[in-house]
Amino acid sequence: MKVATSIASLRVELADARRSNRSIGFVPTMGALHDGHLSLIQRARAETDVVIVSIFVNPMQFNEQSDLANYPRDLAGDSELVAAERADVLFAPDVAEIYPPTFKTVVAVHDLSEPLEGVIRGASHFAGVTTVVAKLFNIVQPTVAYLGQKDAQQAVIVQRMVRDLAFPIRVTICPTVREADGLAMSSRNVRLEPDARRRAIALKLGLDVADEMIAAGERDVRAVVRAATRRMAELDVEPEYFDVVSADDLTPLRSIENRVLIAVAARVGGVRLIDNMLIQAPGGASE
Repeated sequence: MKVATSIASLRVELADARRSNRSIGFVPTMGALHDGHLSLIQRARAETDVVIVSIFVNPMQFNEQSDLANYPRDLAGDSELVAAERADVLFAPDVAEIYPPTFKTVVAVHDLSEPLEGVIRGASHFAGVTTVVAKLFNIVQPTVAYLGQKDAQQAVIVQRMVRDLAFPIRVTICPTVREADGLAMSSRNVRLEPDARRRAIALKLGLDVADEMIAAGERDVRAVVRAATRRMAELDVEPEYFDVVSADDLTPLRSIENRVLIAVAARVGGVRLIDNMLIQAPGGASE
């Protein structure tokens, strides 16, 4: 596996693949890799000829400097994991390489950035995400980019950005990978103390309640949210939000029809976690 730390060196590594018209799979990450990230690399390895993984902790998407400072970093360990998955190139630039002093451009996807995470973190959070993803897409110019369903709102926003800006890239969203007890894998999980780790499963339990109620025929969003948040409260976890929205455009819903996204965020032991579930309501038209 080659390691590139500059845009110029990455382009040199990719030159032969471009000349020979080989497909390029791209997995953008912020490091602190876990099995969820590795599943994306595995998918890219199975479906494309050349696999590029990036590790870049993007300061532009952090609202709190303490959160940025505390974000786990292990480039040496991550490099070993990426190499073991037979990626071809690891792109690990520093901040100055991505955001030089003259950098002035921001890419924002309006409306989709405002609900859910946007309410808590502000729409500027997703402007940071889309700006860095747009730049990485321009640098790598992949055939396919692989993202995880765990960051559902981010996935919807990146897909819209790709459509709106006519990037010649296919975005593939891969299923959330979970721990044995159902907790969604996240780089933040390592910061959970034992008691918080035990209670963190509350997010998934709330989603399960919602899923069961919808499967049983409940269509009132307020009833679903009340029951789900009550279940979370049994583990002393209060959500920052527990919302049911359109899976396509994140519009808040009052009644559950067709395909919906149920999204939840909560702080557990001081660590902020998110999770979600895509649900096809019985009787609705599937894709």
